[in-house]
Amino acid sequence: MAKTEPFSVIFEDNHLLVVNKSSGVLVQGDVTGDIPLVELCKEYIKQKYNKPGAVFLGVVHRLDRPVSGVVVLARTSKSLERMNALFREKETTKTYYAIVSAKPPKTEDTLVHWLLKDEKKNKTTAFKKETMGALRSELRYKVLASAPGCYLLQVNPVTGRPHQIRVQLASIGCVICGDIKYGDDQPTDNGSIYLHARRLSFIHPVKKEMVMFEAPVPDMGLWKYFPETNI
Repeated sequence: MAKTEPFSVIFEDNHLLVVNKSSGVLVQGDVTGDIPLVELCKEYIKQKYNKPGAVFLGVVHRLDRPVSGVVVLARTSKSLERMNALFREKETTKTYYAIVSAKPPKTEDTLVHWLLKDEKKNKTTAFKKETMGALRSELRYKVLASAPGCYLLQVNPVTGRPHQIRVQLASIGCVICGDIKYGDDQPTDNGSIYLHARRLSFIHPVKKEMVMFEAPVPDMGLWKYFPETNI
């Protein structure tokens, strides 16, 4: 399989850097010691603008390592503070695409679960009713298209919990293709899962105007069943 670049730039100005992250890339560093997206993007800025010394780049939000799509990074501390507030107050609109192997019970629906994450196992459990320590989690989905043996869903999370989309879809029998952590029995060649952060919109932290950023789906694997021109 051809090696893909770790990210491509969607948008940049003096305040924000928005990229399309490839699956398999960490957003922030962890115990693996692998170079994370934020450091790769710092190097990109350093080289492009010939910046001496350290480059500031703040992580606004994260995508799981096996997930691809839109990631926003802040280029100033002011932008970081304002973007953190937007995410905290749920003043962003997030759209994901997911490919699942089972047909959802409804063409579109709202799912509500209480999610509890086991930090040691890095795995989340979904409960159908309020459970001690678990956080209420909500998302909306609808079926966009189908192909032999799989279905493309549009998912709009209302809350932002760890592994939320993965575990909530799995809880209705719609495990995301390639997601062995949550029940699929067929891992992908590169360890990715078929979940993609497609679109993100919010009020620009400095210009105060609505912006919307969109990341093309990967040109590989099951995504080829759903070309950009059709979705």
